[in-house]
Amino acid sequence: MIAETRFVQFESISLDSGASLAPADVAYQTYGELNPGRSNAILIEHAFSGDAHAAGISVETGKPGWWDSMIGPGKAFDTDKYFVICSNVLGGCRGTTGPSSINPASGKPYAMAFPVITIADMVRLQKMLIGHLGIRRLLSVSGGSMGGMQVLEWAVSYPEMIASAIPIASTARHSAQQIAFNEVGRQAIMADPDWNEGNYYDGKPPARGLAVARMVGHITYMSDESMRHKFGRRLRGKDSFGFDFSAEFEVESYLRYRGSQFVDRFDANSYLYITKAMDYFDLTNGQKSLAAALERATARFLVISFTSDWLYPSYQSQNMVNALRSRNRDVAYCELPSNYGHDAFLVEVGEQTELVRGFLASTYQREQAA
Repeated sequence: MIAETRFVQFESISLDSGASLAPADVAYQTYGELNPGRSNAILIEHAFSGDAHAAGISVETGKPGWWDSMIGPGKAFDTDKYFVICSNVLGGCRGTTGPSSINPASGKPYAMAFPVITIADMVRLQKMLIGHLGIRRLLSVSGGSMGGMQVLEWAVSYPEMIASAIPIASTARHSAQQIAFNEVGRQAIMADPDWNEGNYYDGKPPARGLAVARMVGHITYMSDESMRHKFGRRLRGKDSFGFDFSAEFEVESYLRYRGSQFVDRFDANSYLYITKAMDYFDLTNGQKSLAAALERATARFLVISFTSDWLYPSYQSQNMVNALRSRNRDVAYCELPSNYGHDAFLVEVGEQTELVRGFLASTYQREQAA
């Protein structure tokens, strides 16, 4: 399956902050075919550092999509049956308008003149894309981590537009610990002299700060057990300590590699804006409880969490489930066993596939019978 990124430009978008962006570009990919009734569309939401290239082999890079194991012919999101859409989020750096985009008012990248955004802003722009594609109602919206936050936002903001929701390894709001990890990453970037108050696009990017931010983040994606199995205390290419500060342990070398790799594909200012949007996200804003916030949701829900995920632990998914059940909503929940930590939603394909496949099939049947 060959995947090609497409682009659409909207005249403007109003944001939660009171600001607006004009114009607003969206990068997106689609897989499969939209049926004549336009009733088989599924929107996939990417996590923090993802992009529109969710599946297939990219025309641009020749690499598979970030969730290629779940999207495609015969897979969980079966493109022989469904029309699957994925777009890069607002504030990103892979084709959708973000801080690295050109500000029409200055002719230069927005940098820190880019307005602060929210998860709701991201979803508002996605709604515009779905309308542009001529789709009135989505069969499902699904995503893991930050993608799950967008799923929840869709469910309460545009309940009439989605038949089902599949938030995976996610939360209805960040805890103090989750905000703290994001703040460490932001401070690492802003402490890098090359950050230059965000104005680095004509010079040297804050590679050191962004690499450290990614290293911290990557630790939270793994579990203690997965790190023990993968690295232990093994030394890299030596049998004894060198008594210096080189990357002696395998885990040190791995984190440095991950950090440097991230710098090549992600924008530091996007890191700041997207993590802030995640920290701002709180589905209970203006509501007395999570149950009250989910009162508007009418979709069927499949909520999935993983036993070893300590970044978005299962209790946060269970809170969603309990809130939905208190409002007598149609919700199924499964906590899957895994040693991979938060990354499990990307690598634990087998059981996820069976759950999602059955859930989508029954949702489609219900929609056709309605």
